[in-house]
Amino acid sequence: MKYKAELIDILASDTFVLETLAIVRALKLNDCWVGAGLIRNTVWDSLHQIKTTKLNDIDVVFFDATTLSESLEKEIEAQLNQINPEAKWSVKNQARMHLRNHHQQYSNTENAISYWPETATAIAARLGLDDTIEILAPHGLNDLFDLVVAPTPNFNWNIFQKRIEEKQWEKQWKNLKIVQTKIEKK
Repeated sequence: MKYKAELIDILASDTFVLETLAIVRALKLNDCWVGAGLIRNTVWDSLHQIKTTKLNDIDVVFFDATTLSESLEKEIEAQLNQINPEAKWSVKNQARMHLRNHHQQYSNTENAISYWPETATAIAARLGLDDTIEILAPHGLNDLFDLVVAPTPNFNWNIFQKRIEEKQWEKQWKNLKIVQTKIEKK
């Protein structure tokens, strides 16, 4: 996968990211990853040569079809808050998220994040048992590194446009290229 080594190098050089990945690995959750803003912002900051952008939250995703209770997610968030109360943790069991999103049931975390809003956001990482960084990127890494903000094929165009207006990422990262026309599914 193009850019994988570069992504791993960027994440490995960020102490906060490495600490976050280690904390999440210690949870020992099934098919568990850290994704979305933490990964995207770290790369965009690196490519724009700016200091770390403030995160809204840290997205922790896992896949456990044996329990679809939202209370499990809240328990895990409470655990994470005890470990690092400075971070705002957002924990979601991807085995239940299809219900909220009105999709067919997801088969695993990678399948679930393929439905996330933007291709540059639909990326996750985790720390393996051997301390290597593993990457999930169902739509590849090209848009992330080419600074393209485009919707994933399964995401609603109108919601994508609303997110772009609300997030105003182009004010923080001046070199972003926002997709302005709807891409038709094949």
